[in-house]
Amino acid sequence: MTGLDAKIRDAYAECQTISRKHYENFPTASRLVTKDKRDALAAIYAFARAADDFADEPGKGNTGQRLRLLAEWRERLNECITRPLAQIHHPVFLALGDAVGKYRLSQENLNNLLRAFEQDVQMNRHPDFNSLLCYCTCSANPVGRLVLELFNYRDPELFSLSDSICTALQLTNFWQDVSIDLERDRVYLPLDELERFGLSVGALNAFRLSNEPVTDSRWLRLMTFETDRVAEIFERGRTLPEKVGRELRRQLRLTWLGGMGVLEKIRSVRYDVFRRRPALGKVDFIKYYLRSWRALATG
Repeated sequence: MTGLDAKIRDAYAECQTISRKHYENFPTASRLVTKDKRDALAAIYAFARAADDFADEPGKGNTGQRLRLLAEWRERLNECITRPLAQIHHPVFLALGDAVGKYRLSQENLNNLLRAFEQDVQMNRHPDFNSLLCYCTCSANPVGRLVLELFNYRDPELFSLSDSICTALQLTNFWQDVSIDLERDRVYLPLDELERFGLSVGALNAFRLSNEPVTDSRWLRLMTFETDRVAEIFERGRTLPEKVGRELRRQLRLTWLGGMGVLEKIRSVRYDVFRRRPALGKVDFIKYYLRSWRALATG
């Protein structure tokens, strides 16, 4: 093993450590793919995790400072792709540069992730659903496309199916985290839809600060509408796992089942995401793991 090989191995190990510390709806820890691909996923995750922190975490400065950090991150991304790996010293970019070269990952998808984080810095409200979908195009859909590229799938039809799943996952996460986002003065529910159902950002904050269960009929009707629409988007991507090979198929089935499972958790608490965050438990994961052996179309 050369000195560079050892540095790349250590860089991947550091990315794996980062991914283990931060759980998200991101397939970094899956044991259903081979180690080399888990390493590549961890590199992508570590890259996105740091950029997300620049955009959202306290202590990163004002808007201009956060945007400068993201601009520097973009510059490092470009360098890790265009320069020899021996010249790259940051472990995240050493691992990412190796993964991009090994699997021919698209720089456009990685750049789009940074665009979403830049948008997070500059925008904390969405006027309508189209605005939210545009955000998902950069924040969520590139992840699924990178996973497909990792397994050498580049068919536009598969990308489209993946986009549906990833957009639905992102929206589900938003509905799951309404209260958490409000604490950061972020609102992902489209403002025009809040108004249509007779609600406002002020009303949402009142729900969050109340000690009583949220049973307001306006909120129930809004969230019924939102979750039903997300379920329809999930359905558009349902056939994707059956169109890829065995190495990726079960991972995608689990991703789809888990996303739909969180959506059902939100429904099961009658949309009161203000009292507690609906999330999957260990029993749910076991159930979906067993179901992932069967095609979604028959499950």
